Amino acid sequence: MINEKLAELGITIPEAPTPLAAYVPGMIVGSFLYTSGQVALKDGAIAYKGQVGGALSEEEGIAAARVCAINCLAVAKKLLGDLEKIDRIVKLTVFVNCVPGYANEPKIANGASELLVELLGDNGKHTRSAVGVSGLPLDSAVEIEMIALVKQ
Repeated sequence: MINEKLAELGITIPEAPTPLAAYVPGMIVGSFLYTSGQVALKDGAIAYKGQVGGALSEEEGIAAARVCAINCLAVAKKLLGDLEKIDRIVKLTVFVNCVPGYANEPKIANGASELLVELLGDNGKHTRSAVGVSGLPLDSAVEIEMIALVKQ
């Protein structure tokens, strides 16, 4: 189902991004897949740089969150071999690089959440935290961690 939806939406899952420091991009523990934080990296460069509410619009922040979700799926694909092995998305933690006083982090996080629901239906619905921060690695607009339940 997820592979069909990706094709329908014209989304190609890229190779999993290489970690920026001393950590792994993700791991499977028991029935759960955990990704490290994925930034808005596309074609080897940060696609959305800067702070939402400052240099970047909310629409750009939403697009950045979508890129991060795709990168989380890239890590899942690398670990599982096939995205069809994802049973459901359990949780997203979304960090939004934003100006002081910005309060629409949940709206930005919807860029990722809505994509996952589009791809997985009810199994894409998840718990979530959306947090504003003063900066992220490589000046990415958004960074997202994902936890998914793996089919047994």
